[in-house]
Amino acid sequence: MISKKLLLSIGGFIVFIGILITSGSQSKFVVTEVPNESIKEDSMSEPVTEVEIAQSVEQKETAQETEVKKEETYKVIKVVDGDTLAVSIEGISTTIRLIGLDTPETVDPRKPVQCFGVEASNKAKELLTGQNVKLEYDTSQGTYDKYDRLLTYVYLPDGRLFNKLMIAEGYGYEYTYAIPYKYQKEFKEAELFAQENKKGLWAEGVCEEETLEVSPPTPAQAQETSGSSYGEEYTCSSNAYNCTDFSTHSEAQHVYQLCGGITNDIHRLDRDKDGDACESLPQF
Repeated sequence: MISKKLLLSIGGFIVFIGILITSGSQSKFVVTEVPNESIKEDSMSEPVTEVEIAQSVEQKETAQETEVKKEETYKVIKVVDGDTLAVSIEGISTTIRLIGLDTPETVDPRKPVQCFGVEASNKAKELLTGQNVKLEYDTSQGTYDKYDRLLTYVYLPDGRLFNKLMIAEGYGYEYTYAIPYKYQKEFKEAELFAQENKKGLWAEGVCEEETLEVSPPTPAQAQETSGSSYGEEYTCSSNAYNCTDFSTHSEAQHVYQLCGGITNDIHRLDRDKDGDACESLPQF
């Protein structure tokens, strides 16, 4: 039989082992939990958080400044004609040339007053005189044209885009100078709308008298462009092209003459009616 002394020894050993196991568990618990709390505290006090907050505040302030600029308005102090006006920017009279819009001439000393030019000018004066307008720039077109006029879109106080409105109502044409601009597709659609609904200068008979007075191209001009070296058939039944559809002035001139030249400039390639189409394009 096992002696009482041996049993007591065994029991004591078991209790000792239990104490060691319990102590180890507690120690392990402390070791794993304390670093977690330490990491949490360290991450909360990390200086990067303050930098991120500062950056967030700066971004919000920048966004607010941008929004303010979008809402900035400028007083119209003069309407030159249908596509040109002057506004006051920081107290200085600044001439603006409207992007994507070309209206018949009324004030160019080199040209006679063109058909529907007076109507276009009067409409611009009606809508713009004395108004506070918003401006939108287009980086694709640059800031100024060759006459140092500021190139922009103009928004009326009611939010309408004036450039597009003039085209849609038949007071002007869609105009691409050289490079497609932001609203080119919309402006082309506006011109098509005006044509189909015979608005303004597209109304039947409006510019008929002027057209009849223009002389047809001479036989020499016709012969010069009659032989097509471009290997392509062109349409002359509707306004299908802009200057940007051609790579050279020579090709544009060919199509211009092919469709009748100045007597039938269906594509509006010769806006100044001097007999040369798309003069901004390279010659060859």
